[in-house]
Amino acid sequence: MSVKTLSINGNEIAVEEGATVLQAAKEAGVRIPTLCHLDGVSDVGACRLCLVEIEGMNKLLPACVTQVWEGMKIQTDTPKLQEYRRMTVEMLFVEGNHVCAVCVANGNCELQDLAIEMGMDHARFPYRFPERDVDISHDRFGIDHNRCVLCTRCVRVCDEIEGAHVWDVAFRGAAAKVVTGLNQPWGTVSACTSCGKCVEACPTGAIFRKGVTVAEMDRDRTKLDFLVTAREKHQWTR
Repeated sequence: MSVKTLSINGNEIAVEEGATVLQAAKEAGVRIPTLCHLDGVSDVGACRLCLVEIEGMNKLLPACVTQVWEGMKIQTDTPKLQEYRRMTVEMLFVEGNHVCAVCVANGNCELQDLAIEMGMDHARFPYRFPERDVDISHDRFGIDHNRCVLCTRCVRVCDEIEGAHVWDVAFRGAAAKVVTGLNQPWGTVSACTSCGKCVEACPTGAIFRKGVTVAEMDRDRTKLDFLVTAREKHQWTR
Protein backbone atom coordinates (compact mmCIF):
# COMPACT_ATOMS: atom_id res chain seq x y z
CA MET A 1 0.00 0.00 0.00
CA SER A 2 1.49 3.30 -1.12
CA VAL A 3 1.35 6.19 1.34
CA LYS A 4 1.35 9.91 0.60
CA THR A 5 2.74 12.49 3.00
CA LEU A 6 1.10 15.90 3.05
CA SER A 7 0.27 18.74 5.39
CA ILE A 8 -3.11 20.09 6.47
CA ASN A 9 -3.09 23.48 8.17
CA GLY A 10 0.63 23.08 8.82
CA ASN A 11 0.38 19.61 10.37
CA GLU A 12 2.02 16.73 8.52
CA ILE A 13 0.03 13.53 8.04
CA ALA A 14 0.35 10.33 6.03
CA VAL A 15 -2.60 8.81 4.19
CA GLU A 16 -3.19 5.99 1.74
CA GLU A 17 -2.71 6.74 -1.93
CA GLY A 18 -6.02 7.41 -3.65
CA ALA A 19 -7.62 9.03 -0.61
CA THR A 20 -9.37 12.35 -1.08
CA VAL A 21 -8.50 15.53 0.76
CA LEU A 22 -11.75 15.20 2.68
CA GLN A 23 -10.84 11.69 3.82
CA ALA A 24 -7.35 12.86 4.80
CA ALA A 25 -8.81 15.74 6.80
CA LYS A 26 -11.17 13.39 8.63
CA GLU A 27 -8.27 11.11 9.55
CA ALA A 28 -6.40 14.14 10.85
CA GLY A 29 -9.38 15.29 12.91
CA VAL A 30 -9.91 18.39 10.77
CA ARG A 31 -13.52 19.28 9.95
CA ILE A 32 -14.35 20.55 6.48
CA PRO A 33 -17.98 21.67 5.95
CA THR A 34 -19.95 19.59 3.43
CA LEU A 35 -23.53 19.36 2.22
CA CYS A 36 -23.58 17.01 -0.78
CA HIS A 37 -21.13 14.47 0.71
CA LEU A 38 -22.61 11.30 2.20
CA ASP A 39 -20.53 8.41 3.50
CA GLY A 40 -21.09 5.27 1.46
CA VAL A 41 -21.99 6.84 -1.88
CA SER A 42 -19.87 8.45 -4.58
CA ASP A 43 -18.87 12.11 -4.35
CA VAL A 44 -19.79 14.63 -7.05
CA GLY A 45 -18.58 17.98 -5.68
CA ALA A 46 -22.01 19.56 -6.13
CA CYS A 47 -22.26 21.99 -3.20
CA ARG A 48 -18.68 23.43 -3.29
CA LEU A 49 -18.73 23.99 0.47
CA CYS A 50 -15.66 21.80 0.97
CA LEU A 51 -13.38 24.02 -1.13
CA VAL A 52 -9.80 24.15 0.17
CA GLU A 53 -6.67 26.10 -0.70
CA ILE A 54 -3.69 24.10 -2.00
CA GLU A 55 -0.25 25.63 -2.29
CA GLY A 56 0.76 26.09 -5.92
CA MET A 57 -2.82 26.01 -7.25
CA ASN A 58 -4.40 29.18 -8.56
CA LYS A 59 -7.93 28.02 -7.80
CA LEU A 60 -9.84 26.48 -4.92
CA LEU A 61 -10.48 22.73 -5.15
CA PRO A 62 -13.34 20.65 -3.70
CA ALA A 63 -11.92 18.37 -0.99
CA CYS A 64 -14.41 15.55 -1.62
CA VAL A 65 -13.25 14.80 -5.18
CA THR A 66 -9.61 15.89 -5.05
CA GLN A 67 -7.14 13.07 -4.46
CA VAL A 68 -4.07 13.68 -2.33
CA TRP A 69 -0.56 13.77 -3.74
CA GLU A 70 2.91 13.71 -2.24
CA GLY A 71 3.98 16.97 -0.61
CA MET A 72 0.52 18.53 -0.86
CA LYS A 73 0.06 21.58 1.40
CA ILE A 74 -3.58 22.23 2.25
CA GLN A 75 -5.33 25.03 4.10
CA THR A 76 -8.91 24.37 5.15
CA ASP A 77 -10.02 27.41 7.17
CA THR A 78 -8.53 30.63 5.83
CA PRO A 79 -10.48 33.93 5.78
CA LYS A 80 -10.86 33.51 2.01
CA LEU A 81 -12.45 30.07 2.44
CA GLN A 82 -14.71 31.29 5.22
CA GLU A 83 -15.97 34.07 2.97
CA TYR A 84 -16.53 31.72 0.02
CA ARG A 85 -18.42 29.23 2.18
CA ARG A 86 -20.67 31.89 3.68
CA MET A 87 -21.35 33.25 0.21
CA THR A 88 -22.23 29.75 -1.02
CA VAL A 89 -24.69 29.21 1.83
CA GLU A 90 -26.26 32.62 1.20
CA MET A 91 -26.72 31.79 -2.48
CA LEU A 92 -28.35 28.47 -1.58
CA PHE A 93 -30.88 30.37 0.51
CA VAL A 94 -31.68 33.06 -2.05
CA GLU A 95 -31.95 30.75 -5.09
CA GLY A 96 -34.69 28.70 -3.42
CA ASN A 97 -37.59 29.35 -1.07
CA HIS A 98 -36.12 28.34 2.28
CA VAL A 99 -38.43 29.60 5.00
CA CYS A 100 -37.13 27.89 8.13
CA ALA A 101 -40.03 29.01 10.31
CA VAL A 102 -42.50 26.85 8.37
CA CYS A 103 -40.21 23.99 7.34
CA VAL A 104 -40.68 20.41 8.57
CA ALA A 105 -36.89 20.20 9.14
CA ASN A 106 -36.59 23.39 11.18
CA GLY A 107 -34.03 22.67 13.92
CA ASN A 108 -32.88 19.49 12.19
CA CYS A 109 -31.52 20.75 8.88
CA GLU A 110 -27.93 20.62 7.64
CA LEU A 111 -28.32 23.79 5.57
CA GLN A 112 -29.64 25.64 8.61
CA ASP A 113 -26.76 24.30 10.72
CA LEU A 114 -24.24 25.48 8.12
CA ALA A 115 -25.79 28.95 8.05
CA ILE A 116 -25.36 29.19 11.81
CA GLU A 117 -21.79 27.88 11.59
CA MET A 118 -20.89 30.41 8.88
CA GLY A 119 -22.33 33.25 10.94
CA MET A 120 -25.00 34.03 8.37
CA ASP A 121 -27.71 36.26 9.81
CA HIS A 122 -28.85 37.68 6.46
CA ALA A 123 -28.25 37.25 2.73
CA ARG A 124 -26.44 39.94 0.76
CA PHE A 125 -28.01 38.87 -2.53
CA PRO A 126 -31.54 39.48 -3.83
CA TYR A 127 -33.96 36.60 -3.34
CA ARG A 128 -35.16 34.98 -6.57
CA PHE A 129 -38.41 33.51 -5.21
CA PRO A 130 -38.66 30.87 -7.97
CA GLU A 131 -41.95 29.17 -8.73
CA ARG A 132 -41.47 25.57 -7.60
CA ASP A 133 -43.97 22.81 -7.01
CA VAL A 134 -44.63 20.27 -4.28
CA ASP A 135 -45.23 16.62 -5.17
CA ILE A 136 -47.24 14.63 -2.61
CA SER A 137 -48.50 11.98 -5.01
CA HIS A 138 -46.59 9.23 -3.17
CA ASP A 139 -48.51 7.33 -0.48
CA ARG A 140 -45.85 7.83 2.23
CA PHE A 141 -43.54 10.65 1.17
CA GLY A 142 -43.49 14.04 -0.47
CA ILE A 143 -40.96 16.38 -2.06
CA ASP A 144 -40.99 20.16 -1.76
CA HIS A 145 -38.76 21.50 -4.52
CA ASN A 146 -38.67 24.88 -2.80
CA ARG A 147 -36.29 23.39 -0.21
CA CYS A 148 -34.11 21.33 -2.56
CA VAL A 149 -30.43 22.36 -2.84
CA LEU A 150 -29.56 19.92 -5.67
CA CYS A 151 -27.07 18.02 -3.54
CA THR A 152 -28.17 14.86 -5.46
CA ARG A 153 -27.86 12.68 -2.35
CA CYS A 154 -31.27 11.17 -3.14
CA VAL A 155 -30.16 10.38 -6.70
CA ARG A 156 -26.97 8.62 -5.59
CA VAL A 157 -28.51 6.71 -2.67
CA CYS A 158 -31.38 5.42 -4.79
CA ASP A 159 -29.03 4.42 -7.60
CA GLU A 160 -25.99 3.08 -5.75
CA ILE A 161 -27.54 1.53 -2.62
CA GLU A 162 -31.18 0.75 -3.37
CA GLY A 163 -30.48 0.07 -7.05
CA ALA A 164 -33.81 1.52 -8.19
CA HIS A 165 -32.60 4.76 -9.83
CA VAL A 166 -35.94 6.47 -9.32
CA TRP A 167 -34.33 9.90 -8.96
CA ASP A 168 -32.37 11.97 -11.46
CA VAL A 169 -31.61 15.59 -12.33
CA ALA A 170 -33.47 17.19 -15.22
CA PHE A 171 -33.33 20.52 -17.07
CA ARG A 172 -30.52 23.07 -16.97
CA GLY A 173 -29.36 26.17 -15.18
CA ALA A 174 -31.90 27.79 -12.87
CA ALA A 175 -34.56 25.34 -14.08
CA ALA A 176 -32.60 22.27 -12.94
CA LYS A 177 -34.37 20.05 -10.42
CA VAL A 178 -34.47 16.46 -9.18
CA VAL A 179 -37.19 14.39 -10.79
CA THR A 180 -38.69 10.94 -10.34
CA GLY A 181 -39.05 8.63 -13.32
CA LEU A 182 -39.04 10.64 -16.52
CA ASN A 183 -40.31 13.72 -14.67
CA GLN A 184 -43.43 11.83 -13.62
CA PRO A 185 -45.32 12.29 -10.33
CA TRP A 186 -43.48 10.32 -7.64
CA GLY A 187 -46.54 8.24 -6.79
CA THR A 188 -46.83 6.93 -10.35
CA VAL A 189 -43.25 5.64 -10.61
CA SER A 190 -43.46 1.85 -10.28
CA ALA A 191 -39.68 1.52 -9.77
CA CYS A 192 -39.93 3.19 -6.35
CA THR A 193 -39.68 0.64 -3.53
CA SER A 194 -40.85 3.11 -0.82
CA CYS A 195 -37.69 2.27 1.14
CA GLY A 196 -37.25 5.81 2.48
CA LYS A 197 -33.50 5.98 1.85
CA CYS A 198 -33.89 9.25 -0.04
CA VAL A 199 -35.76 10.71 2.94
CA GLU A 200 -32.91 9.85 5.32
CA ALA A 201 -30.27 11.09 2.89
CA CYS A 202 -31.85 14.50 2.22
CA PRO A 203 -30.01 17.21 4.19
CA THR A 204 -32.94 19.66 4.21
CA GLY A 205 -36.71 19.41 4.44
CA ALA A 206 -37.09 18.82 0.69
CA ILE A 207 -37.98 15.11 0.93
CA PHE A 208 -40.20 14.36 3.88
CA ARG A 209 -42.59 11.82 5.36
CA LYS A 210 -46.26 12.65 5.09
CA GLY A 211 -47.89 13.57 8.37
CA VAL A 212 -45.07 15.74 9.74
CA THR A 213 -45.50 19.46 10.19
CA VAL A 214 -43.29 22.40 11.20
CA ALA A 215 -40.10 21.26 12.98
CA GLU A 216 -41.41 17.69 13.34
CA MET A 217 -39.10 16.06 10.83
CA ASP A 218 -37.06 13.61 12.90
CA ARG A 219 -33.71 12.86 11.29
CA ASP A 220 -31.72 10.20 13.08
CA ARG A 221 -28.28 10.59 11.48
CA THR A 222 -27.22 7.17 12.76
CA LYS A 223 -29.57 5.74 10.14
CA LEU A 224 -27.13 6.96 7.50
CA ASP A 225 -24.79 4.21 8.68
CA PHE A 226 -27.55 1.82 7.68
CA LEU A 227 -27.49 3.25 4.16
CA VAL A 228 -23.79 2.48 3.83
CA THR A 229 -24.16 -1.23 4.66
CA ALA A 230 -27.71 -1.84 3.41
CA ARG A 231 -26.71 -3.95 0.41
CA GLU A 232 -24.28 -6.10 2.41
CA LYS A 233 -26.80 -6.85 5.16
CA HIS A 234 -29.78 -7.12 2.79
CA GLN A 235 -31.73 -4.53 4.78
CA TRP A 236 -33.92 -2.78 2.26
CA THR A 237 -36.56 -1.00 4.31
CA ARG A 238 -36.42 1.31 7.30
